[in-house]
Formats: sequence, C-alpha cells, structure tokens
Amino acid sequence: MRLLLFNLAVDENDPVLAFACDWIRHLAQQCDSIDVLTMQRGGYQLPDNVRVFSAGRERGWSRPRRAVNFYIQLLRLLASQRYDACFAHMIPLFAGLGGPVLKARGIPVTLWYTHRQRCWQLWLGQAMSQRIVSADESSYPYPSDRLRVLGHGIDTRFYAPLPHPKTLLQNAGGTSPRALEQRSAFPPGGARAGDEGALVVQVARLSAIKHQATTIQAVGELPVRLAVIGGVQPGFPDSYRDGLQSLIDDLGLSARCQLVGDQSREEVLAWYRRAAIAVNMSPPGLFDKAVLESMACGVPTIVANPAFAPLLGEHSDLLLTDSPEDVGGLRERIAQISQLSSQERAAIGAALRDNVLRQHSLPRLIERLMSVLQTGELPA
Repeated sequence: MRLLLFNLAVDENDPVLAFACDWIRHLAQQCDSIDVLTMQRGGYQLPDNVRVFSAGRERGWSRPRRAVNFYIQLLRLLASQRYDACFAHMIPLFAGLGGPVLKARGIPVTLWYTHRQRCWQLWLGQAMSQRIVSADESSYPYPSDRLRVLGHGIDTRFYAPLPHPKTLLQNAGGTSPRALEQRSAFPPGGARAGDEGALVVQVARLSAIKHQATTIQAVGELPVRLAVIGGVQPGFPDSYRDGLQSLIDDLGLSARCQLVGDQSREEVLAWYRRAAIAVNMSPPGLFDKAVLESMACGVPTIVANPAFAPLLGEHSDLLLTDSPEDVGGLRERIAQISQLSSQERAAIGAALRDNVLRQHSLPRLIERLMSVLQTGELPA
C-alpha cells in the first residue's frame, strides 16, 4: 500500500503528540511507502520508506499561509505519486481541505477522531471521508454508519512496569533519579501501605475538561502526595493553571501537591513507575489514552468515564467514580487503594495491564486500521 497520511505533528519531542511517530513506524512495516503531510514538523527518526512534509506551523506561518502551503504540498505529491489511501489522524481540517482533490483522484479518506468536541472542521472532514475511525464509539461526537471502532494503540513495550522496583527509571531516556528528584518536590520511592508519602499522579493537559481541581480537592484531607503532570495547551491562557495553583495554596497543599508542567514521555513513564495510584477525571466522550498508558504500567487507575468499565473488570467499584466532579468518591477510592499492600496494588495493576494488552495494544490497532484502509471494514 502507498499511503498518504495527514496529522498534527511529527515530533518525537512533543509532550503530547510524540506517539504519532510510533504509529508511523508500525504503519511503515505494513506499507510500501508513506508520505506524511503534517501541520508541524520537529525532530524524528523514521524508516526509509517514510517522507515528511509540513504545512509550516514550526516556521511560525499564519493560518492562511499554512493553508496555501498545504495545497502546494498536496498537489506536488499527487503529481508525482500514486496513493491507495489517505489516513487523516486527528486533523479533520486537512481531510476537509484535501477531500475534493483526493476524491477526484479516487483516493479514499479515512479520518481518525477521538474527542467529544464538535466543530466545523470535523463536520467538513467527516463529509469528505469514506470511513471514520475512533478509539471508542463514545469518543466520536456524531452518529455515523461510517464509524469503525479500533481501540487505542498503546506501545506496551514502552509503557510497562519495571521488572524490579530498585531499577527505577532505567528506561527513562537518560533521566537519572537524582535529576528527577531535583526537578520535583517529591523524593523518588515507592508507596507502601500506610506510607504517608503515597504518590498519586494525574497526567493530562491543564484544562477544565480534565478536572484537575477535583483531584486536588480529593487529596486535601489524605496523607498522600499529588503530582499533576501536564502543561497548558500552546496558545491558551494560563488562567486555569493559575487557578489550580491558587486552589493548592488555599488548601495548604503546597508541600505535597505539585503542578509539574509538561514532561517528555520518558519522564511521564518515570512518574508512572513511581506512583501508587493514577487518576484521570476525563468525562464521558473523552476516551483518554493516558488512562491506558498508566494501566499498561501496572498502576491502579481511577477513572470517571464509564467507557473504561470493560477494562476495570472486578475492580470497577474501586476504580470508577460517579462523575468527574465526584470529589468525595475520588477521595474514598484514593484512601482505599493507598491502604492496600504493595502486592494487592500490583495484582490490580497486572489485571489492568493484561486488559490493555488484549484490547488496546499498538499492533492490534495497526492490524485493524490497515484492514479499514484496505477494505473499508474491520478484520473478520
């Protein structure tokens, strides 16, 4: 297959979108060639059968100039290459802009979109796509008979528990325990039953829809530490972050609750491997892959989105809150898990990891995506 791929960024250093390079590498094993037309290009190492072209955001170009450059790049590619399919990953704008040109050349477009937000770009991209794929049925905001559910694609070789707790950070890209300790108010070390320093982590962009305030309030009366990992999305104001810091200060939590900011994926992995508990308060409609990454690391993960219930199994009551604003319910669950023995927490984490391996591994996603790209349908 000769694949044309649209996406938001090709940058292995991007704290949120670095995983796209993993997807491209796995797709490259199944395709003769891949040409990527991305919104923003950064640093990357990809196979020889992959080429990357950019609309120019990394150059600081305006939106109109990027739109013109998108068409210039697309028309040049179409003049010199023949493509069997186009895959637009979380960029319905490119699917919409390129759709008429691609349709005229008989190139089917498959759009990936996993978010509950509706917008005109999505409406346009959906109109130009022959197939739509998403991680979960609840994570696509429009009803459509063209929708095919793929699951997420988690690199479970990377997101994995350490084989022994004393080997902390061995896969953290050269990030030493001492360097991580210097950047953090929290010393490295595991959380044991009764340990007043049990570490809770929440990994997400700082945004009201992620409900970090719920987690901060929930830990206020508990003898635990909280690391809120993630920064404000570029181009958005810092007011939400400032509000969270004020909440931390007002509750007297500055000594044990930290807004860590953006972290590389190696640093995020290090945090997961130090944590006793992970929290994700994303609401229904946000099937957040950060949940699956913490589960893949064997961390008991508390969620608010019932779409994750099939992964929780017998631990559903312990790990699923009533809503993203359920401060009391979250507090109760953090307290219960922090009092479990390390063996009990490890058993919960192992069950969660097994479910992620079965339902949301990257090889499984690529197999299902390739089937849709080739046939329009999921594998039998």
